[in-house]
Amino acid sequence: MAKRAQKPEKTLFFRLLDRVEAVGNALPHPATLFALLALAVVLLSAVAAAAGVGAVHPGTGERIEVRSLLSGEGIRWLFENVDDNFVRFPPLGLVLVAMIGIGVAEGSGLLAVLIRALVLKAPRRLITAAVVLAGVVSHVASEAGYVILIPLGAAIFLALGRHPLAGLAAAFAGVSAGFGANFLIASVDPILAGLSESAARILDPEITISPAVNLYFMVASGCLIVVAGTWITERIVEPRLGRYEGPEVAPPMEELTGAERRGLAAAGLTLLATTALFLLAVVPEWGILRTPGESVLHSAFFRGLITAILLFFLAPGLAYGIVVGTIRSDKHVVKQMTDAMSHLAAYIVLVFFAAQFVYTFGYSNMGLVLAVRGAELLEGIGLTGVPLMIGFVLMSAFINLFMGSASAKWAIMAPVFVPMFMLLGYHPGLTQAVFRIGDSVTNVVTPMMSYFALIVAFAQKYDTRSGLGTLISTMLPYSLLFGLLWTLLLVAWMLLGLPVGPDGPLHYVAG
Repeated sequence: MAKRAQKPEKTLFFRLLDRVEAVGNALPHPATLFALLALAVVLLSAVAAAAGVGAVHPGTGERIEVRSLLSGEGIRWLFENVDDNFVRFPPLGLVLVAMIGIGVAEGSGLLAVLIRALVLKAPRRLITAAVVLAGVVSHVASEAGYVILIPLGAAIFLALGRHPLAGLAAAFAGVSAGFGANFLIASVDPILAGLSESAARILDPEITISPAVNLYFMVASGCLIVVAGTWITERIVEPRLGRYEGPEVAPPMEELTGAERRGLAAAGLTLLATTALFLLAVVPEWGILRTPGESVLHSAFFRGLITAILLFFLAPGLAYGIVVGTIRSDKHVVKQMTDAMSHLAAYIVLVFFAAQFVYTFGYSNMGLVLAVRGAELLEGIGLTGVPLMIGFVLMSAFINLFMGSASAKWAIMAPVFVPMFMLLGYHPGLTQAVFRIGDSVTNVVTPMMSYFALIVAFAQKYDTRSGLGTLISTMLPYSLLFGLLWTLLLVAWMLLGLPVGPDGPLHYVAG
């Protein structure tokens, strides 16, 4: 058993977090929650319609009335559109397509080896930064960072004579507290962009939101998370934990095998070739993926970016698997794709009910009316610009304490806030980027995060007395400082007027 200095009594903040855990555990399953929300929309639409609730569209000057879903027309719409709502829900197709490629890259072993190589090859003085960086990059493989990198971070620190819980914390911070930051388009980006697009079309039926809409801000955020995460680990977390005196002995660190190195080389060459082909198809005006007369940002490449994501994972995954022997026939490839899809069963069920909520909410016009009234209220009290976005960060961070899934939260929040902020002149890409800050920074201090119990189990390997309070108190510095520094980055970004990504300006102008 590890020897630790006696900890002070729990503060009011930690007791509050214990209460949050109890309340959060009492919430229904997210799928049930969406079903109840859809039912609430049906009932509220009838009440609002009977009361004559409406608003004047600031763009067209037309009167918008709430439509009752319990009227004859509303009931017929509900009955006829259950399947259509599900099938045309943007995040469903985007995720299913992306997971085909990710499944091959993960099933072949490429993603796990990439993460291991990134960490193992870094100089010792950069090992903390490498662990945090690997956590940020691991978002492309969703669960891989939680399952592979976090215990690996602890093992690496132990092997280097450092406290293993500090390595666990650094990896956890990169994977989870930095969830809204990345250097690549990850699997969550198409989900959030699809939800943002659905919400934005309440106001602008022709608008499209690319999965890369937050890319510029994500890259800058990734740099911030790596630097801040390294500083917090080495200046706050490790000094607080002290010297490790637990029972675990440093395991031997396994270097990459010759086959793995050859596989990585093949995957790298394949990725370079794939990138070169896409550049030839997009950059020249004669490129096959360029629509004549349109810019690169409005090319078929960006409109079909999900296909590129599929190929960027699929091609290197195939190359790696063939070289190392994890892919010997087409049957292995199909199995890897199938295994990836099998993990999405719960997500598909969740999407079914989320789609019903989103589209019933849109049909009722309540989102549009609420957006207009909310915009009028915010304009009336003068809360716009930077103060408005700071408030939205805090709101998103607070909601994240109770509801762990980013896509589930955004499915609820996007139909309200995306149109509302559009009416105030802010592009959906900015609204989505601001949400991602708040949604990320409290991930590591809430037991509602789906992997929280797993991280506690990892910590107990090195100290059997570790529990929720241990993990929360260790991760709290990341949550607080990431929130502060990330918000300051947002403020500077807005003051400089920088776009948050390709085709993602700060401001929205109605067409």
